[in-house]
Amino acid sequence: MSRPAAFARLIHAGWVLVRADALIPREIDGRLPPSALFLARTLRLLAGPRARQGRPGERLARSLERLGPAAIKLGQVISTRADIFGRVFADDLGRLKDQLAPFPTEVARKVVAATLDVEVDSLFATFGEPIAAASLAQAHPASLIDGRRVAVKVLRPGIDRRVARDIETLTLAAAWVEAGVPLARRLEPKALVATVARSLQLELDLRMEAAGASELADIMAKDGYMRAPKVIWEGVGRRALTLDWADGMALSDPASLDQPGLDRPALATNLMRAFLSQAMDHGVFHADLHEGNLFVAAPAQVIAVDFGIVGRLDAVARRHLAEILWGFLQRDYHRVAKAHFDAGYVPAHHSIDAFAQALRAVGEPNVGRPAYEVSMGRLLGQLFEITSLFDMHLRPELVLLQKTMVTVEGVARRIDPKHDRWDAAEPIVRRWITRELSPAARVRELSGDAVRALKALARLADPPEPAASPKPRASWAWLWFALGAVTTAAGFGLYAYLR
Repeated sequence: MSRPAAFARLIHAGWVLVRADALIPREIDGRLPPSALFLARTLRLLAGPRARQGRPGERLARSLERLGPAAIKLGQVISTRADIFGRVFADDLGRLKDQLAPFPTEVARKVVAATLDVEVDSLFATFGEPIAAASLAQAHPASLIDGRRVAVKVLRPGIDRRVARDIETLTLAAAWVEAGVPLARRLEPKALVATVARSLQLELDLRMEAAGASELADIMAKDGYMRAPKVIWEGVGRRALTLDWADGMALSDPASLDQPGLDRPALATNLMRAFLSQAMDHGVFHADLHEGNLFVAAPAQVIAVDFGIVGRLDAVARRHLAEILWGFLQRDYHRVAKAHFDAGYVPAHHSIDAFAQALRAVGEPNVGRPAYEVSMGRLLGQLFEITSLFDMHLRPELVLLQKTMVTVEGVARRIDPKHDRWDAAEPIVRRWITRELSPAARVRELSGDAVRALKALARLADPPEPAASPKPRASWAWLWFALGAVTTAAGFGLYAYLR
């Protein structure tokens, strides 16, 4: 990594934001403490002629677009949280989802021909002008030789180098923050950037996205809350991806929510349940569910596209997630606290009871209130203060989950301002708890433990030898004795559990 070049780009990013009055915009002067206000006004002396043009969100959107893919991704996440940043600000950032400047169609055709090693006209009967352009790629309407309507995603030329430069810059910025801002260290900025960098690198190989789309399409079909277009494998290469045409209207189009017969509450609920069922039941989830990647159709169909970022959770993480969500649903703060300690999210030297008390202080004021009346900005601020008291660090392996949860809730509230995330989540979490923590599930778990123990013992036992040797008889007798002991122990454990 070239540190001088990354340093120069970091300075450039700050300069772009300052020149646009997008770093500490003048509109928030009334809410700043004196020291921050002095800094803001000093920086504003460097603002350029366009700093007075447009609202804060518009100025920030222009700046992020100039700064490249990683900055645009950040803007996309912010744009989903109107409940935190305000509706107007979020709408102004909305153009970053799929309304960026496209590159020429002729260039896209050349990229497709090169990556698929075929003549474009031998695979596609038509290949139209781009209909959506995002930070890494753009989408073209097309039709196959057999007449099927499809969408072709094509990576931007030179995007690999641009992303590599962005990652260098973010890595340097994270190192500075971790070294110079003690308060930010528990957010693990370097680990966070490493996670973001890995997801961006995977997005640059559309064969990986095709595999993710295929896997998630199979998972979505099991619950029916969300659908995914079929992958056209002959149209898949490193820099191009072909999918069946998605039904409905893009959710980034304001008119999409005015379609006749659309059930907005059911649509928001389906979106939330689709994400939770993917994450909790299968451990695999679409991790980029902003409006630009979602299509909707009456009465409440949700169709997802753009599977460049796929999140994964192991069985342990899924169990902790379910325990935490179920505890909040049941107002069982001790259960929530214990799940945090069991997962290692809170250092063991703290008190579980004190942490449960702190969680109650945040949760109880919101009990019984409609979700749309709860200020997410204030709630997040309170949680941040509490986690600071208990030395909680950001978990890099959960970054995609947390980011997607924030995005999904923001989109759901945009669809239905009265959406209640807890009502939507309750059946999915209850189903998981019933299935995974029931007595029958405990029996399966104990049986699995017994089988694993026996396999370990079998590996320790001596292999059989010719009949003349007495050693096998003793070894296998010892193994059968161990089998009996393990089975007996499992039986007593099950008896104790069921009592």
